[in-house]
Amino acid sequence: MPDAVSLAGVVLAGGASRRMGRDKASMPVPGSSGGAGATTMVEQVVAVLRQRCEPVLVMAAQGQPLPPVQAQIVRDELRGLGPLAATARALRTAAEAGAGFAFVCAVDMPFLAADLIDELTRMAVETGAEVVLPWDGQDHYLAAVYRTDLADRADALVAAGERKMRALVDSSDAQRIVTSDSRSLTNVNTESDLRALTPSRV
Repeated sequence: MPDAVSLAGVVLAGGASRRMGRDKASMPVPGSSGGAGATTMVEQVVAVLRQRCEPVLVMAAQGQPLPPVQAQIVRDELRGLGPLAATARALRTAAEAGAGFAFVCAVDMPFLAADLIDELTRMAVETGAEVVLPWDGQDHYLAAVYRTDLADRADALVAAGERKMRALVDSSDAQRIVTSDSRSLTNVNTESDLRALTPSRV
C-alpha cells in the first residue's frame, strides 16, 4: 500500500443479524478459545484494520453492547436504516479525520487479512476509482475501499429511500478486483455458517 495514503477503517457492527438470531459483533471467532478469554468478531476485525487504517471506526446500534476495542465507537442515530446510512456517516467521520479513503467491512469476517486491504487500496490509488471492491462471482460491497468524499452522495441516496450498498456502488466509478481466494471474504451469516467454520472437538 502506498505510504502516503490516508486510509480509515470502518467496521459495520450494528446490523440486526436476523439470520443469525444474535448479535454477531460479540460472537467468538470460530476456532478461538472459549470462555471469557475468547476473541470476539469485532475485536478480530478491528485488530486487522488497525494494521493498515487510522482511524478505525466501529459503527454500532444504539444500546448495542460491545467489548472494549481500540477503535472509535459511533452509534447509529436511527435504527433500521441499513448499511448505507451507517456507511455515509462513517465516510463523513473519516473525511473529517483527514482520511481520503476508507476500507468498509462487515463485522462477521473472521478471516479478513491486511493483504486484501493493501490490494484494494493500491488499486484505488492507481486508478482514481471512487470504489474498489473484490469480485469472486459476486460483488463484496462490505469488503471494499471507498473514497470518503462519497459521503454526500451516500446521504442523498439514503434520503431518497435507498438502504443497500449496491446503490452507492452503482452510482459511482467502481473498479472490481477479481479474486479466486475467497477465504478473506468469508462472512458468518447463520448458525450453520458458524458450525462449518468451527473446528470439531473429538
